[in-house]
Amino acid sequence: MKKKVYDYLRTIPKGKVVTYGQIAEFLGDKKLSRVVGNILHNNPDEYKYPCYKVVDRNGNLSKHFAFGGIESQKKKLEEEGIIVENYRVDLDKYQHDNF
Repeated sequence: MKKKVYDYLRTIPKGKVVTYGQIAEFLGDKKLSRVVGNILHNNPDEYKYPCYKVVDRNGNLSKHFAFGGIESQKKKLEEEGIIVENYRVDLDKYQHDNF
């Protein structure tokens, strides 16, 4: 399952985000969102597997982002042109829909 999650991260285009639920749905079960979060928190390589592109179902950034905290996640998203306001992204504008 980890490999599928990490491989999925590599498909997210620049300037787009996905939710934990989207990844769980990709795995075949929407109830796996927490499992996805745990897998992402143990990401072995933040550059190869861009977990900073994953937000919650409301577009909120992770308070416990594994690679430097919420400020680091915010900076990485902004570097891709994603506008982050109050640690939240507009899913209508930035959510990648590849289903």
